[in-house]
Amino acid sequence: MAKEPAWLIAARAKLGTREAAGPANSPTIMGWAKRLGTKVLGMVYNADSVPWCGLFVATCMDEVGIAPAPIAVRAKSWATWGQNLAADTLAPGAVLVFERPGGGHVGFYAGENATAYRVLGGNQGDCVSLTWIAKNRCVARRWPTGRPVIGAPVQLAASGAPLSRNEA
Repeated sequence: MAKEPAWLIAARAKLGTREAAGPANSPTIMGWAKRLGTKVLGMVYNADSVPWCGLFVATCMDEVGIAPAPIAVRAKSWATWGQNLAADTLAPGAVLVFERPGGGHVGFYAGENATAYRVLGGNQGDCVSLTWIAKNRCVARRWPTGRPVIGAPVQLAASGAPLSRNEA
């Protein structure tokens, strides 16, 4: 049996993918948008300067045959997708949705400490990365409907790294 869900393995494979600097666009990120298309994303996605955390999560899900959230480019669309998970039943790969100034953020649960979640997500520092986000910003914890939860909460030592404050 797999130790991590397939979509988290797909997400880890994308670590380090970056936006292009200035007015240019990353061919990788734009390729994700083209593959998913307007119907899945809910909009014409034409620049990697547009927040792309939802695009990243949708790409990872789509690659393993799981339908993304409606209007997948919007982080908060993921708050009602799939099934709810209680905070004490999280497992690596759970979809976490956060509040942030001006909108939301979505990424995958990779672990936690007493006050923050370790999140593997897109558009974190303009790239696919791991970052710490305060638990009190989390508004939803989700898992694909009909898929067994693999694993359990992962306790990590406090890193001393600063918490992410804005993932736009």
